[in-house]
Amino acid sequence: MASTDIARLSGWLREQAAGLARAAAGGDPDAQVPTCPEWSLRTVVGHLGQTYRWTAELLRDGVPLPAPDARQADPGAPDAWERWLGDGAEELIGALGWVGAGTEVWTFTGRRPAWFWLRRMVGDTTIHHYDAAVTTGAAFKVDDDLAADVITEGMELLAAPGAEGLNPAMAELRGNGERLGVRPDSGDGWILTRLPEGLRWERGPVELPGARKGEGVDVVVSGAVADLMLVCTRRLPLDDHRVTVSGDRALLEHWLARMAF
Repeated sequence: MASTDIARLSGWLREQAAGLARAAAGGDPDAQVPTCPEWSLRTVVGHLGQTYRWTAELLRDGVPLPAPDARQADPGAPDAWERWLGDGAEELIGALGWVGAGTEVWTFTGRRPAWFWLRRMVGDTTIHHYDAAVTTGAAFKVDDDLAADVITEGMELLAAPGAEGLNPAMAELRGNGERLGVRPDSGDGWILTRLPEGLRWERGPVELPGARKGEGVDVVVSGAVADLMLVCTRRLPLDDHRVTVSGDRALLEHWLARMAF
């Protein structure tokens, strides 16, 4: 990955961490998060700040570490959340610079370049920023480029070797060539194909079902790229007015129910 891409990911991490902290600090720390109901606002903030530091340690030590328990993290008082998250993000960015972005390290899908973790934290932070905003009523806005990258990273994780080990239900996503499309209002979309050996995905134009007999997709979800990001991360329901489903809705529902990490 080019240094300009690392800089962009680093900028996104700083931006989303600060936005999340500001959104969360405006609410009750113990409020239940509707889109992540097993967690409170405090737990969401604790999870991210703790994971930034866990990831930085993993990069520095070069060995896998026990996964942290979000409920054990103490992010402090809400007025300190932005600094606590910011310090953790900087520790992660610094650790990546120390080890080298292209150095292969342990990940839960095998050894991959170290920048994998920076990108993973960008995606996780962006989605939890939305969680915090929904909980407190704060505004949430994400650039199209960032939203598209969150979707792309998700597709890569779904198709990665060993992904089914993270969630056994993902084994049910194997199929016989069924194709699902994620179609943004403009530009290329994503096509996911269910095969007997696993999942395959590609970027490109997404046509609606029936557009080309025998060659199209079985189901398509269409909308603005930011809204599609929320659908793909199971934050926005399919019956929301901001997205449209065409084709085999049950196939799309089956995928969404089983694709979570």
